[in-house]
Amino acid sequence: MTDRQLIDKLPLGANPAPLAYSHFPTGHQAVIWRNWELVPVSRLADVLRTTENQICKCAEEMGLPVPPDVEDLWLTRGYLTIIRANWHLLPYEQLLALLGWMPEELAFTLKEEDFLWTKLGNLKPAAQPVYYRPLNEHQAGQTRQIKEIIKKHFGSLMHTEKPFGFIRKFKDGIRKCESVIKNSKVSKAGFDLLFIYSYSAVYGDPLLHPELDPFPDGMLEGYAEMGVTGIWLPVILYTLYPLANAPEFSKGWEQRIKTLRALVERAAKYGLDVYLYLNEPRGMGNGFFDKYPEWRGVFHDGVDNYALCTSNKAVLDYLKNASAHVFRELPELAGVFTITFSENPTHCYSKGQGHNCPLCSKRTMPEVIVEVNKAIEEGVHSVAPSAKVIVWNWGTWFPEWDHEAIDMLPDKVEFMAVSESCKPLNIGGVRNEIYDYSISQPGPSPSSVELWNHAKRRGLKTVAKVQLNNSWECASMPYIPVPYLIKEHLDNLKKVGIDGLMLSWTFGGYPGGNLELLRKTPEEMALDKFGMKAAPYIIEAWKLFSNAFRNFPFHVTVLYKGPHNYGPMNLLYPEPTGYSSTMVGFPYDDLDGWRANYPEDVFEMQFKLLSEEWRKGLDLLCESGKYVDEDKANNFTDLKNVVVGTFCHFRSTYLQIRFVRIRNNKDKLSQREIIDILDEEILLAEKLHEIVLKDSRIGFEAGNHYAYTANDLCEKVINCENLKRFYQVKFRLLFKNRRQRVFNDEAAILPAT
Repeated sequence: MTDRQLIDKLPLGANPAPLAYSHFPTGHQAVIWRNWELVPVSRLADVLRTTENQICKCAEEMGLPVPPDVEDLWLTRGYLTIIRANWHLLPYEQLLALLGWMPEELAFTLKEEDFLWTKLGNLKPAAQPVYYRPLNEHQAGQTRQIKEIIKKHFGSLMHTEKPFGFIRKFKDGIRKCESVIKNSKVSKAGFDLLFIYSYSAVYGDPLLHPELDPFPDGMLEGYAEMGVTGIWLPVILYTLYPLANAPEFSKGWEQRIKTLRALVERAAKYGLDVYLYLNEPRGMGNGFFDKYPEWRGVFHDGVDNYALCTSNKAVLDYLKNASAHVFRELPELAGVFTITFSENPTHCYSKGQGHNCPLCSKRTMPEVIVEVNKAIEEGVHSVAPSAKVIVWNWGTWFPEWDHEAIDMLPDKVEFMAVSESCKPLNIGGVRNEIYDYSISQPGPSPSSVELWNHAKRRGLKTVAKVQLNNSWECASMPYIPVPYLIKEHLDNLKKVGIDGLMLSWTFGGYPGGNLELLRKTPEEMALDKFGMKAAPYIIEAWKLFSNAFRNFPFHVTVLYKGPHNYGPMNLLYPEPTGYSSTMVGFPYDDLDGWRANYPEDVFEMQFKLLSEEWRKGLDLLCESGKYVDEDKANNFTDLKNVVVGTFCHFRSTYLQIRFVRIRNNKDKLSQREIIDILDEEILLAEKLHEIVLKDSRIGFEAGNHYAYTANDLCEKVINCENLKRFYQVKFRLLFKNRRQRVFNDEAAILPAT
């Protein structure tokens, strides 16, 4: 099959017209702007069919720094950011050239990179090829305006800490392993198990590329010092186990095992165990079933994906044998945890399509769920009897089936549930319940407690899935500084008698921040990190942040679809785009998609309250700076960066809601208010840009890479200045039309002269 044929097989979905970014005079300028210092100039020149000198000239004309300081890690650790930035700008062929990928690599990433295709909206905008063209006089004038905006609003575009700088820090500053292990044996916050995901792992296939190192030694050391006992990472069984009939799907399994073995050995030096996340049996495309036709289950909408039918004993034997194989190769592994129902198709019931399977439709969902977990448990324990097999009910079970499924689980598994799941809420007078990912509303929920108690009656150990550092309420910060909410949650779980905690999903793994509460009280943290004089101010500020955060308008749709994870980066549009917000991908301007069941005014008010109350804590924090011990100044800078960054996200979310509401209510356009919103958005983008240049953690999240680049925040300012000009003209026209309308109305009722 040719490259062209492979490109044509990439998914398109609805394939609508792309967004037009009118704040850039031309398409090629938008491409240069969004990829400047992310990819080599030579590659931009190839994609846009021009010379490197011309690319640099275009960049300089817009005010970008020339020559660029290109960070190579963008192409290995930030490619998701690049894909999102160019999703509306470039067709697949040019996007592949920009990334330096083959079509099958992008196809794999869209399918397996934490359901990226879903995050992108299950569609590829119909972008047309973009090539360099000389500017006409009007475009040249617009370009000069861009440069003037950059000069006016930004003193510097140069990073003092380059993107991914935190990764370099994790590779440095390693102390003696023996002392770290000794420290790690100190109090574990009252729980036997505390395991976490890497703060910076590449989600796709890092085991095939050991140079990507998902857990550098400095990070492992940090976890040990926090009191963490283990780390986890996702794997796909067919990539670790050679398939007899289809070895091409398992290509590289030996290298993956070797890389995993090295990680297990390194982690052990810090007293850390390694756990694998299994979301199995992983759905496969048509090509796989040419080799295993009898394994084919129901089709799932999306990227050529079919379930593996577990009513076929051969599939269960595969799960058992593959699990045994991994632990036979790696007997030092501490265990696995499973999800049997997620965004990835697995068994026939995994997407609610079990009724379409002639075999599974005759059986219940609990039967299918349990048989998957039983096959994995039997495989693991046939080789490693003491390894943990933790069964997580995320997304899988429903209240009427929970007890039935728990009753059928093998005796040697442990049961995990999201701590806050199904907790009832009343925020702003709107009733909801939590699904997961809540820090603003501490758990556990009565529902989860009841399930754990039922599992205990069966003699099973219990584990709570929590988020301590951050959640989808603001995943772009390394941690949300609300320690009193975290303390409340941990204290509640201790009272329930939970055996262990899973401390994060693929985000929230920063080895610091709220994780310190595993060993310290907030008061002890404040004293240790900032000194005796500053501690009372810091404590009071933390309390203000914690109370402010309770105003977050929690709903699972809000979490995934709202603009709060992108903050000031999300652009504003003078007319509705027509695009629907996507799951932690593109918020667009989809207010109805953001707000779930919150009325517009309530949704707006909650973010206004949150940001205003947060600002009170920020003011107090700034006041405390003069009391911080001199040798603890770096700790204060760290906290302030996070506090200010979080404020920028929440305040910008309020402003975006307000902007869309005003824009959509055209009869009540207010010139003063809409210009005020744009001016404040500019200030927030400037402030966040200032922090991003010096703190590489801001905006980063392992599963989605950077939510924004420094250039994205500059682009938001260009966007807002462009809108200010647009509305100044629009309001003059509105005023003129209003006068004309009044005159005409008067003419209709006055007698003729």
